[in-house]
Amino acid sequence: MSIYVNKNTKVITQGITGKTGQFHTEKCIEYANGKNCFVAGVNPKKAGEKIFDVPIYATVKEAAKETGATVSVIYVPPVGAAAAIWEAVEADLDMVICITEGIPIKDMLVVRNKMKAKEAAGGKKTLLLGPNCPGIITPEEIKIGIMPAHIHKKGRIGVVSRSGTLTYEAVAQLTELGLGQSSAVGIGGDPINGLKHIDVMQAFNDDPDTDAVIMIGEIGGSDEADAARWCKDNMKKPIVGFIAGVTAPPGKRMGHAGALISGGADTADAKLAIMEECGFTVTRNPSEMGALIKKLIG
Repeated sequence: MSIYVNKNTKVITQGITGKTGQFHTEKCIEYANGKNCFVAGVNPKKAGEKIFDVPIYATVKEAAKETGATVSVIYVPPVGAAAAIWEAVEADLDMVICITEGIPIKDMLVVRNKMKAKEAAGGKKTLLLGPNCPGIITPEEIKIGIMPAHIHKKGRIGVVSRSGTLTYEAVAQLTELGLGQSSAVGIGGDPINGLKHIDVMQAFNDDPDTDAVIMIGEIGGSDEADAARWCKDNMKKPIVGFIAGVTAPPGKRMGHAGALISGGADTADAKLAIMEECGFTVTRNPSEMGALIKKLIG
């Protein structure tokens, strides 16, 4: 099993004809069951055409209706990406994965509020992964996003991370140790995003094929602390925790839009302390993540 996506998931690429969309869609099609998973692209100006033998439709709604796709991945430039997210939500998809970086915060606020209003009115809830994330992979089944395929291996350890590169670091360590991954989820570093650590930890907790989890956070915000407290009360599986940004000075923006310390409980030290209190095995050295998991599961 896996969380959110598997070899039977059908995917739409929004922005499939752009340079980035083309490059990564082709890589995803080449990986595992990708040829059967990537069933549609969307570009109103190129509807009726094909790319990589994938039909292009004018709208997400039409693409979903014609192909039965339930997930979309977005490579649309920042200026149109929020509208692309909303189009997928309006089409009642199960999940939208937004890779785009640099979407204006105001645009994301508008989309998030519209998503909440739709749900409150009894509409279908569409899960949003990202924006500004590497995507999700269930090794040897399906890859949706920009992560390097070759470092992944099927296994029973879950990975969730706000940092793309640290996701890859954890995954590579697990593969090298022969453990592999059940699914690896990059939730993205933007301040306004969809799925949080807590949501993904709940999914891993419920997944019978995940034995343990590596949870990677960053400075800024309270998401990691919220997830840790939930895990203390509910999580039945061992967790290794790491927070990037131990050396970051307060008040200085660090790369990711979400990685800004306001002082207090959102520093790396404070988050690590909370994670430790909640029963996580924490490390300040990212090169130890895989070895610590191996130790925990015996």
